[in-house]
Amino acid sequence: MSTPREEGFHMPAEWEPHAACWMAWPSNEEAYRDAPLGSSVTFQNAKASYAEVARAIARFEPVRMLVNEEDLEHARELCGASVQLRAAEIDDGWLRDSGPSFLIDAAGRTAGVDWVFNGWGNKYRHEKDARAARTLLEQEGYACFSCPLVQEGGGFHVDGDGTVLVTESCQLNANRNPDLSRADVDRYLIDYLGVSNVIWLNGGVENDETDGHVDGQACFLRPGVVLAAVCSDPDNPDYVVLQDNLAILRRSTDARGKPLEIIEIEMPYKVLEDGTPVAGYYVNFYFANGAIILPAFGFPKEDLQARDFFAREFPEREIVQIPTHDISFGGGNIHCITQQQPAAVGSPRAG
Repeated sequence: MSTPREEGFHMPAEWEPHAACWMAWPSNEEAYRDAPLGSSVTFQNAKASYAEVARAIARFEPVRMLVNEEDLEHARELCGASVQLRAAEIDDGWLRDSGPSFLIDAAGRTAGVDWVFNGWGNKYRHEKDARAARTLLEQEGYACFSCPLVQEGGGFHVDGDGTVLVTESCQLNANRNPDLSRADVDRYLIDYLGVSNVIWLNGGVENDETDGHVDGQACFLRPGVVLAAVCSDPDNPDYVVLQDNLAILRRSTDARGKPLEIIEIEMPYKVLEDGTPVAGYYVNFYFANGAIILPAFGFPKEDLQARDFFAREFPEREIVQIPTHDISFGGGNIHCITQQQPAAVGSPRAG
């Protein structure tokens, strides 16, 4: 079977126009049973937060939410009429990871990659989610490219111009691709995302069930411009890893051979009064058409600084900041629960 690259497809940058945003309804209550005693974190609150994110995005682009049949009524109550619900068999709501990675070609066709999804290294049930990408693409009538690489959408980030960011701690983990080398993974990413340049960060942040997805550590803001999470406190458990990331990015180049421009954003780490540890993953946001959907973590100073930063960087976009403490307890944030479907327009790129 031919690859997306051979067929002329590539994955556009997330800031390019979207046809829709895809999400999935949170369905794994077990993930919330370890919340600290007295914590405000609950599964019900997480559902309400998912719905708030969906409604916010729906102001700017269509939102299509996959929902188990038995949850449709409750999801409709929380999401309202602006969110399109689709009955589907799913295990949980992290569609960035379990769903397809959408592609386009110069002729305006849409396709998608169906990666092998194994529940983040077989940590969680995933039999239904492993089928979600192919099922979605087939139901929508889009070409489906099945890739044998164990991969999640939060494990990489493209600039739409030939470069992709990944982490060793995730891509080369023995619980995902034990028999693959960096060169092997490079080839799959090049063939299935239409890139030509792979930048490897170390990853390996603490207390991360994804084993260090790059979308919690760094992302592209524009071609050749990377937003990198950093922390100024040496006692932060991720201080060393984030410093290593910074050093790698500073000596890296984009697909055109130009040095990257690195913009740093503080990633605070605090233990809340109820005993819940929280890291401020502000890089885990969503580009909507004309907007940035940005998480807030209950850190008044840092949340405001993050909002002000994005307002300066994207004056043409509306900044919508949403409290996502309950979502983050489940193992991710706004970027992790969303998947953009690019509008079918061609765009030049490197590689």
